[in-house]
Amino acid sequence: MKAKNNRVILVIALLVALAAGFGLAKLTGGTSSAAHADDDGHSSQGDDQQAESHTDHGAENGHDEDSGHADEGEEDEGLIALTPQQVDASGIRVVALGRGGGSATRLSGRVEPTIGARASVAASIGGRVERVIVAPGTQVRAGQPLAVIVSGEAATMRANADAARAEAEAARLVFQRDQSLVTQGVVARQELEASRARSLAANAAARAAVAQASAAGTPDANGRITITSPVPGVVGAVQVSPGGFVNAGDIVANVSDPLQTEIVFSAPPSLAAQITPGAKIEVSGPDGNFEAIVIGAAADVREQGGLAIIRARPVTGPLPPAGSPVAGVIVAAGDEGTLTVPADAVQSIEGRSVVFVAEEKGFRATPVLAGRRAGDRIEILNGLSGEERIAGSNAFLLKAELAKGEAEHGH
Repeated sequence: MKAKNNRVILVIALLVALAAGFGLAKLTGGTSSAAHADDDGHSSQGDDQQAESHTDHGAENGHDEDSGHADEGEEDEGLIALTPQQVDASGIRVVALGRGGGSATRLSGRVEPTIGARASVAASIGGRVERVIVAPGTQVRAGQPLAVIVSGEAATMRANADAARAEAEAARLVFQRDQSLVTQGVVARQELEASRARSLAANAAARAAVAQASAAGTPDANGRITITSPVPGVVGAVQVSPGGFVNAGDIVANVSDPLQTEIVFSAPPSLAAQITPGAKIEVSGPDGNFEAIVIGAAADVREQGGLAIIRARPVTGPLPPAGSPVAGVIVAAGDEGTLTVPADAVQSIEGRSVVFVAEEKGFRATPVLAGRRAGDRIEILNGLSGEERIAGSNAFLLKAELAKGEAEHGH
């Protein structure tokens, strides 16, 4: 009985010991895990705070840096920094804005002799061509013979003129005789008045006959008429040949002075009505381009197509030879308040029209609204006040420099 009780007590003691050990082990493990968890949590929280601090600091620095770049980019946007020496070396010419505008029209024309420097010499009376004295290209003076014509009609005119002069002379002598006889009382005064009237009529008939012969070319007694040039110059086309026959009014030869030429453009009458003397024309000829000035415009002077003509002369230098074809661009009158710039000053950047305005440090690309082109100038409808000075020539160099700077900034 005693032994049985001892076994029971031993079993109970073992159970108590096991329970106590299990509780101690659990208590020890939980505390260690909690401590470990606390250590991990503190570390994570520190890392998070450090990351957040770093992030905030980086964001703040990034914001400041971006702001700095933005301010700097905004300040220098479109600016091409150049020194005055660089501007001179590049050939960039700084010009002021112009005013006027207008619409440009292309015209075609020819170089022609002036009105007073050309002549189409015609036969004044019909007859046979006896001799041709000149040929195309011959240099002649005013009054120099071109051809000789023999005309029976001209011979008759010369004879009539001679007869009329003889009758006039006879009538004059009768009148003088009657004057002498009247003083002697031999002839009545009525007879003197009649002889005076006959003398006056004879003189008038003689003058008419001489004028008629002179208009026919002052023929000689054989009816020969020498046709002469009324202007100095060079003989062009010769329309007659020896042995041929010409009628009154037929062209014998053309003569023109090659040193007295002008440009004659064909134009619509509506355009000619808008053009005034003094307007400028940009002309393209066989020898290059040059500037001309309008000296006259007349509407409806050419029957073919009802075209008008615009006459012009070069501002400097000689014209191409007479007969040379030319083309011109003329600007009709526009609004005097419209701003204009040289055509080379307007450049296209990313689909926008810009001009480069001169500043103290260089040039700034300024967007503008471009209008019509008139000759070598373009209207500016918006974007400029009119007081600016811009790059008028070689502006493409500034465009290239601006593109180069943007490419470097992008990298």
